[in-house]
Amino acid sequence: MGRLALTAKITHVPSMYLSELPGPRKGTRADAIEGHQEIARRCREAGVDTLVVFDTHWLVNASYHVNCAPHFKGIYTSNELPHFIANMAFEAPGNPQLGQLLAETANAMGVETLAHPDTSLAPEYGTLVPLRYMNADQRFKVISVSALCTGHYLNDSARLGWAMRRAVEDHYDGTVAFLASGSLSHRFAQNGLAPEFAFKIWSPFLERLDHDVVGMWERGEWADFCAMLPEYAVKGHGEGFMHDTAMLLGALGWSDYDGRAEVVTPYFGASGTGQINAILPVTPQTGGAIPAAQASAATGARPESRL
Repeated sequence: MGRLALTAKITHVPSMYLSELPGPRKGTRADAIEGHQEIARRCREAGVDTLVVFDTHWLVNASYHVNCAPHFKGIYTSNELPHFIANMAFEAPGNPQLGQLLAETANAMGVETLAHPDTSLAPEYGTLVPLRYMNADQRFKVISVSALCTGHYLNDSARLGWAMRRAVEDHYDGTVAFLASGSLSHRFAQNGLAPEFAFKIWSPFLERLDHDVVGMWERGEWADFCAMLPEYAVKGHGEGFMHDTAMLLGALGWSDYDGRAEVVTPYFGASGTGQINAILPVTPQTGGAIPAAQASAATGARPESRL
C-alpha cells in the first residue's frame, strides 16, 4: 500500500540554529543546513507526505513511544544547551493516523509501543532542529519516535524499525521518510573546553572510529557494522546509545541490507562530537516477519546492547 521512500542518518547539532544568529558563529553550519535542505528536496521529489524522526533527545525509561499529535506549535528553549537554542519557534502538522498504525504494527510484532495522538507533549530538539530546515513550509507531516532508550535492547529497536516499515508498506496509504536523528560519536568536550572543540572531535580514537564506520556504510559492509553496533554504541559514545541507528537499519533489513550510504554533508566535528548527514537508499526487503539474518544478528547482540 504505502512506500518508505527515503531514510537518512542526520545531525541535529544546536549550533545549526546558533549559526543563523548574529555573532561569531553566524554561517558556520551552512553545510549541515544545506544537507538538511537537500534531504528535504529529495523527499519532495519522492512525494513524501510524512517525516518520521527517531529522536535521540527524547528520553524514555519504558516502552517505545510515538508522538503523533495532530499539530505541533510552540516556542522551544533547550534545557541542555539554553545558550545555543533559546526561544526557537516551531510549527508542523502531525499525523495521528500513521502514528497509531506504527504503534499497532509494532505491538503486533512483539515490540511494546505506545502512540500518543492526544497529547500536549512537544517534540525535543532532535526533531525540531531538522524540521526547521527540512519543513519550514510545513509541507510534511511529522511524527517523533523516542530513541534515547535507557532500558531497551538494541535488537528491539531494530525490530521496531522493521515493524514500522511494515506498517507503512502494508497498512498506510502514503509515502514516508524515516530519519535517524543523532550523532556518531557523542563525547562532548569537557566542561570549560567547549569553545576549543567547537569544530573538533574529542579524541583521535573516536574520530578514526567514526571515519572507519562511515567508510563501512559507503562500502555497504552492513553485516560487519551490525555485529559491532552494540560495542560501537558503548565505546564510541554513540548518541542515545545509537537506538536511532538500530531503528533505521532495522527498517532497511539489518544485516540483509544491501544499499550503500550517500554522504550529503561530510563528517564534521561539533563540540567534540562526530556528525554527518547521510542518505541510506531504501532497497527491497521481502517478508512480513523480521528478516532471518536480522533476527539472528540481533538476538546475538552482546549484553552491552542493554543500555
